[in-house]
Amino acid sequence: MYTRIYFLRYPKETSDQPIIYRLVKSYDVEFNILKADIRPQRDGIMVLELKGQKENVQDALDYLKSLGVKAERLAGKVRRDDKKCFQCGACTGICPVGALYVQRPEMEVIFDPEKCTACGLCVTGCPVRAMEVCFDPLTEKSITV
Repeated sequence: MYTRIYFLRYPKETSDQPIIYRLVKSYDVEFNILKADIRPQRDGIMVLELKGQKENVQDALDYLKSLGVKAERLAGKVRRDDKKCFQCGACTGICPVGALYVQRPEMEVIFDPEKCTACGLCVTGCPVRAMEVCFDPLTEKSITV
């Protein structure tokens, strides 16, 4: 399954249209709204995680662009500070894509960065803040939530 996070800018002309509904109905794409600020007759923004077959996600993005919605991919990555992590497993129940899981029988929390979509849910769920999202891989500036 192909999963990516996008920052969308909506023109005021589309603020009253069921755009996200069309992504599901017409393009068979799942979505997770991470942040949104859309008001009638005003420009809006949304941070949206899209999940589906790669070609369906691309078709959905083309549909958004045809409506004047600007979509910019948020290319982030998550890092875990192994010195802070004490293997409590709180993050494993929050991770929607299975990038964090408990390896049995060792009961070790494993982080698979290849599966990670950088949604940031593990950052807020980690009691010791061992997880952080970096949106600029070159400078590795981190964002704490």
